Amino acid sequence: MRKISSLLFFPLLLAVALALAAAQPASAEDDPPGRVARLNYIQGSVSFQGSGDKDWTQADPNRPLTTGDNLWSDRDSRGEVHIGSTAIRLSGETGISFLNLDDRTIQLQLAQGSIEIHLRQLLGGEAFEVDTPNLSFTLTRAGEYRIEADPATNSTDIIVREGEGQVSGGGESYDLREGQRYEFTGTDQLSYDARRAPGFDDFEDWCQSRDQRENRAVSAQYVSRDVDGYYELDDYGDWQNDPEYGAVWVPRGVPGGWAPYHTGHWVWISPWGWTWVDEEPWGFAPFHYGRWAYVRGGWGWVPGPLVVRPVYAPALVGFVGGGAVSVTVALGGGFAGVAWFPLGPRDVYVPSYRCSPRYVQTVNVTNTRVVNVTQVTNVYNNYTRNVNITNNYTYAHNTTAVTAVSKETFVNARPVGPAAVRVTPEQIRSARAIESSPLAPTRASYVSATAKAATAKPAVPLAQRPVVARLNPAVPVNARRGPIYSNESRPFNQQTTPPATQIERPVRTDIKPPSNTVSPPPRDGLRTFQPPSAVNNAAQPQVNNSELRGQNNVPYHSEALPQNQERPAMKFTPPVKAREEMYDVHPALNRKEVAPERREEAPKPAPRKEEPPKPAPRQVPHEESRPRS
Repeated sequence: MRKISSLLFFPLLLAVALALAAAQPASAEDDPPGRVARLNYIQGSVSFQGSGDKDWTQADPNRPLTTGDNLWSDRDSRGEVHIGSTAIRLSGETGISFLNLDDRTIQLQLAQGSIEIHLRQLLGGEAFEVDTPNLSFTLTRAGEYRIEADPATNSTDIIVREGEGQVSGGGESYDLREGQRYEFTGTDQLSYDARRAPGFDDFEDWCQSRDQRENRAVSAQYVSRDVDGYYELDDYGDWQNDPEYGAVWVPRGVPGGWAPYHTGHWVWISPWGWTWVDEEPWGFAPFHYGRWAYVRGGWGWVPGPLVVRPVYAPALVGFVGGGAVSVTVALGGGFAGVAWFPLGPRDVYVPSYRCSPRYVQTVNVTNTRVVNVTQVTNVYNNYTRNVNITNNYTYAHNTTAVTAVSKETFVNARPVGPAAVRVTPEQIRSARAIESSPLAPTRASYVSATAKAATAKPAVPLAQRPVVARLNPAVPVNARRGPIYSNESRPFNQQTTPPATQIERPVRTDIKPPSNTVSPPPRDGLRTFQPPSAVNNAAQPQVNNSELRGQNNVPYHSEALPQNQERPAMKFTPPVKAREEMYDVHPALNRKEVAPERREEAPKPAPRKEEPPKPAPRQVPHEESRPRS
């Protein structure tokens, strides 16, 4: 670390007063997703392609993934992705895309290859869909599923180990039962074969071993299974009981003087903005959930209450200096930088990105056991009314906690540890406010400076692979209108991604979504599933994000209050306590005996409507397979 001669700063908690005060009050429609995906395990070579980018890089296990991101597992390789408690495992030569990932919808494109999904929980009103070149598969119950897609033969194989689902494609819909294997071929018209599920191969044996690792995790007693990374804590730290904070996880093997948010780098991920990516193998859950506390001479992680679906945060830190989210501080000698500190258990997190009061409440009360709703509301209202008050953040003046780097290190996603500067007590005591502007991301802000270009990538870009979809995929990031988020600088608001990352894709004009949905720019190769009849359409309506948001009595509405008008008090709904029986946790499925295969007795998939005799193959005009507007 380099010591600096002077440091002028005062603590701010991701200061957003100016941006929020100048804008209309945010509604729940502005809220970012409360969950993300994460590639938590790599065996062999797994590559990553960010939304709107054309370049593939070697995947980073701790980088959050969201709508529009792509993954490729190369030959003789495997990968494991988590979305909360759900595990998605990739076999070799497998490519997936996240077509939609929000609080109510998981929509994956399986372009080619084989995946195994262990869906531990499916709440009411949620949708989980896997789209392949010739069908759309909706998972309708928690369970374990094996899905394999071959674009060369337009075929999809589905094994339902546990659970149940529905297949849609070629103008037909079928219910799939557990304990069966289904082979679907064709596009405009599906043909199928059904038989008993075969025994487990090496890939599924490996998937079962990964499941049992999660099942045995001691940390599940203290951390919700919806917090990805809880299963890694056992190997790298110990749980201790603190009289003030309760259960605290203390990492093992960290060097002397280590502080949270010090070993890693910052990247820009929309819609949250600046996001921390830690280098430690255990470095996901403790940096996006809970709080950190300095106890008994060292740092310990204090998880939030044991609840269902704690809300993900890009980084639970407070920045110091002036300006807005990525604020700069004067480091002496014309050297400007960025400094931050971890939030303590009693500190209220006020996001720098645009969000509703309800979101601010939920992201706090699901991530700390000490802060109550009244504290959160008071802090948030002071910021939105631009009330200048002093907030006594726990570690804002603690030299052990504050990390500072140059603007170049921060914006260019360089490793923080080697570039960090030392902060002294004298510099903290002489702190004062300075004028500054928010730091806009550059091309380098999206990928770690240490990321290596990937030689392993799909032969055909995943976005160009045809796919059958029932749900309407989300609008790609590079097609969003700006300005949207309040923590972006004005010049950067003119476009949501720099010119170097924008890709011009051919637009298909022959595809029109149903009239009851919002029309996003077409995704190349997308073929929306058209229900075969009006009767079937009524039973299985086309679902989009706006419809899902209105389910489960979750209020989504626009709040347009005059500026400076007091917000009405909101009734807070406490989060649901997580219990083990809510999740699909059981011994390995491959311990069960597999019945001998008897194809003549295997039931066919149950049709969604009265199944006519299987017609002879025929050519279907292209117009018949198009959705009608």
